[in-house]
Amino acid sequence: MKDRPKNISVSAQLLKGIGDSSWFEITEEKQGYRITRYSENGEVECDSLFIISREENFDINKRFEFTCISHCKECTIIQ
Repeated sequence: MKDRPKNISVSAQLLKGIGDSSWFEITEEKQGYRITRYSENGEVECDSLFIISREENFDINKRFEFTCISHCKECTIIQ
């Protein structure tokens, strides 16, 4: 595994995969949460606005972890 690419923020999490691994970064916006997925090399693979189901159970300021299944249409976060 290479070092974290310079364009990947320190808050991004690396989700290791069997073949490829990806970096995931989440930020809060008015209409939901923006999740950006980057390749291991730092290339943007997708960038979308998501609505968190069971929002009452998610707090972006508390510890959380991206887990499988996470891709460009759906992301799973454990908190």
